[in-house]
Amino acid sequence: MKKIILFFSLITAMPLGLQAQELNAKVVVNGTAVQNTVDLKVFKALEQGLQDFLNKRKWTNDEYTSAEKIDCQFNVTITKRSKEVADAYEAKLSIQASRPVYQSDYLSPLINYVDKDFVFKYIQFQPIDFNETRVAGNDALAANLTAVFAYYVNYIIGLHYDSFKLKGGSEYYTKALAIANNAPEGNGISGWKSEGTKNRYWLADNILNARFGLFREAIYDYHRNGMDAMTKQPAKASNVILNTIPTLYQINSETPGSAIFFLYFSTKNNEYFNILSKATADDKNKLVPQLSMLDVANATKYGTLLK
Repeated sequence: MKKIILFFSLITAMPLGLQAQELNAKVVVNGTAVQNTVDLKVFKALEQGLQDFLNKRKWTNDEYTSAEKIDCQFNVTITKRSKEVADAYEAKLSIQASRPVYQSDYLSPLINYVDKDFVFKYIQFQPIDFNETRVAGNDALAANLTAVFAYYVNYIIGLHYDSFKLKGGSEYYTKALAIANNAPEGNGISGWKSEGTKNRYWLADNILNARFGLFREAIYDYHRNGMDAMTKQPAKASNVILNTIPTLYQINSETPGSAIFFLYFSTKNNEYFNILSKATADDKNKLVPQLSMLDVANATKYGTLLK
């Protein structure tokens, strides 16, 4: 990854290995909801095919070593088999990824998100590939399988780069948005268009929008000047992280209900809670109300810090 990977190599303090692809991805496909009508061996084949697709494909032009691979996991939970289209399924997709913290064994989460708008077609042992110049493919539902995964891979890489270099992930967010803009359509496919406020389109649009420039600065500060400094200067690092709360609160007041905030706090709520739990009473009184408005889903949890 050029400058970012050079930094990464230094902070991991590990010997360089052979060059490798970017991801250390694990895929789990749970098809028990349809096991009475589909042989579960189909989903085992899908699981292995997707894992090979993610781990063997080159996603960037940068050079990685085995130690530098991005840890990520994708859990596909099949919820329904299509009655209209053979070999088509509705599912939920859980996406998780993390990055290492300097001089620590701790992995800080980059994304912890569930996409409920996932439909796809898969025939056992069909080739799994992705062509970014023909995202929609010839079969929309078959193409949607790899389009969704390619989208989240690029988004994860963008988040990873942003956490090491200020706005370093722009190229990959742009690729994610391009996938959204050229995604397959029809046959119940959703999550790609600008309807609503929280879907794949808006996640990519938000993070590239100039209105969220300070959000991306906060991502960088949180990781590089906060988490990565926690081992040597825990008090200073904690203050850096806590200082991102008023910044995010201000951005949210101008753009309430944005998809990017929902994703961010579904990922980072535990870290904010743990760091704020060690803060002074004054800081808690100031920041807990702001954090609770930013992350309504976890407001009750944050409220316990004031008791």
